[in-house]
Amino acid sequence: MNGKRSLSFLPLTLPLALLLPLATACGGSAGADGEGDAKTVTVTVGYQSKTINTVTAGTLLRSLGYFEEELAARGKRDGVTYRVAWQDYATGAPITAQMTAGKIDIGSMGDFPLLINAARGVELKERTRLVSVTGYNPRGGLNTVVTAPGSPLRSLDDLRGRKVSTSVGSAADGTLVRALRRAGIDPAKDVEKLNQQPSVGASALTAGSVDALSQFVAWPGLLAFQGKATALYDGAELNLPTFHGVTVREGFAQRRPGVLDDFLRAQRRATDELRARPVAAAESVAKETGLPAEVVYLYNGAEGIATFDPALRPELIAALKDDVSVLKDAGLVKGVDVDAFVDPAPLRRAVKDAAYPKADAARSELWLKGQGTTRSFATPGELLKAVGAAGGGDRVRAAYVPDAVTGTLWFADRAVWVTDGSGPRAFVTRSGAERYVSAHPGARIVGYADALKAAS
Repeated sequence: MNGKRSLSFLPLTLPLALLLPLATACGGSAGADGEGDAKTVTVTVGYQSKTINTVTAGTLLRSLGYFEEELAARGKRDGVTYRVAWQDYATGAPITAQMTAGKIDIGSMGDFPLLINAARGVELKERTRLVSVTGYNPRGGLNTVVTAPGSPLRSLDDLRGRKVSTSVGSAADGTLVRALRRAGIDPAKDVEKLNQQPSVGASALTAGSVDALSQFVAWPGLLAFQGKATALYDGAELNLPTFHGVTVREGFAQRRPGVLDDFLRAQRRATDELRARPVAAAESVAKETGLPAEVVYLYNGAEGIATFDPALRPELIAALKDDVSVLKDAGLVKGVDVDAFVDPAPLRRAVKDAAYPKADAARSELWLKGQGTTRSFATPGELLKAVGAAGGGDRVRAAYVPDAVTGTLWFADRAVWVTDGSGPRAFVTRSGAERYVSAHPGARIVGYADALKAAS
């Protein structure tokens, strides 16, 4: 894609043993609910800046200052000074470790880590509660399996006997396990699964020491944007919801319910901001994280892979219950009482009418250089015509197109294009395109340049 910015970033994550004392030192009185100084209360929030579907409870929320604003108003009423300590991590595991140690009050993470958060809270007698959602995809499109460009691997079946990097206990690992099983592949015996942090796995894929990488947002999109990966499997093919959410220490929520309400109101305000001004929000998150704005927008944009809505929708909670069995099979939890973990009361109390209308099917979208807004199109063909009219790649910052079957948005120049008598169609993976071609006589796979020429 023209205008693409190269990016080598993200240092290797510190081992958990090193993270614990570091986070404790940074937190000061974090998690102590104001112990030691009745006039000063520190609220510690654990977040994942580069897991960009948590931005309304993390990166974007922090940059907007909405939580601090809410607490300042409360402080004037209470005669208390509230301080927010933000702690950034690469995954949900260290956030859970800090929460169960009483050092983080509020955290955000993906659905599988949330279940581990719930289980560890019970085991260590520092219970936590799920109180809101950040971003979700109703089909599972937030997780993707990718391979290196030019790889001979074309389908999940090709992974037999191969090395696959993932983060065990993450939603991406859950996607990998479920996808392999559906394909008749034993994830424990038929592939060599390496448990690695996302940044380590990305480096391993680039270096050729693993054959594939299964990861969560924003890693697959980032690597594809950089030209370092090709999508092998779209998690939306599972048609199972996946999401990220906000968890709170039960003790903290009981002692300071008003502060939790302030956080949830601030999260809703950040969600309103993201939905109203998605390009500006993407640029803000990009500035804070070092991620390309084009990648942030792929997931968090107006037509992005994620839908941002704090509501604890029934279908998401049902999916969370289904996830428990995957973690039990992996020996990561003995069981989770999801109904006891989910607490909708704080959100109902803090935010009236918290839920937004359900998102419509994704449309194609064009982001031109120098523009603070994007244009959307009803069909991929219209998008291609607009790209051509704009002069091809010279003026295009990013062009996005939904998968013809799953609806997962992808970069138009990284998608696999198919043409037939009814117009061009795009697919995230080659296997998806090949399935369509085999079922539609006359359809054929074409390159992006050829698709552009045909449309213009």
